Amino acid sequence: MFFECQGRRVAVNTATRAGLEAGIRARFKAGQGFALATVNLDHLVKMAASSEFLSAYQAQDMVVADGRPIVWLSRLARRPVELMPGSDMVLPLCRLAAEAKVPVVLAGSTEEALQDAEEALTDAVPGLEVAWTHAPSGRFDPEGQEADQILHRLDATGPCLCFLALGAPKQERFAQRGRKLAPAAGFASVGAGLDFLGGHQKRAPAWVRAVAMEWLWRALSSPGRLLPRYAKCLAILPGLTLKAWRIRAR
Repeated sequence: MFFECQGRRVAVNTATRAGLEAGIRARFKAGQGFALATVNLDHLVKMAASSEFLSAYQAQDMVVADGRPIVWLSRLARRPVELMPGSDMVLPLCRLAAEAKVPVVLAGSTEEALQDAEEALTDAVPGLEVAWTHAPSGRFDPEGQEADQILHRLDATGPCLCFLALGAPKQERFAQRGRKLAPAAGFASVGAGLDFLGGHQKRAPAWVRAVAMEWLWRALSSPGRLLPRYAKCLAILPGLTLKAWRIRAR
């Protein structure tokens, strides 16, 4: 499944969880890095407005579907993909890292949230090694000096899995740079995934997620910030639906 932004394509190139896990196992075994991003409607809106963000997405090695609209559009186009939100992938990826004896790095959010996330992860995943954590100070710039310091430390760490909780587009742009400056590191952009682990953000209840209403639950919890964002997402759905029909017809 692919989407077009500014005349360029962004492909959901990893359709299933089994395929994602197999690909990451192979990378861990070979000591190779990677960048994993989770595309959703908000990211597509941002990519349409930012060529830098679009380039960062095109530099990702693996792109999975984060959000049911992406899954529904893929089914409409007869290019089905599985739902794999970044926040749901933290524990499975940690289990793969522990299995391969690959240390984990947590970057983003706050010191308190990272400490709580580290405790939750090590409790849930036997054998998991958290090598270090880093909570950016002030307004993090993926092109700035602090980013350079993190990337140099990652490069010195060697093969590892780095979870990025920096928000889009910062985390994807940081991962893009990381593929060059810390080539043995795996980067997984997970947004609020680490905050959920330690209870610093509250996720929608399971039953709300099961009926595909997590977006509404989040919008009502922070309407001033999220309602305008979701309005922009809804605005691009008719065009995406038409393009999915055209893919289906071909």
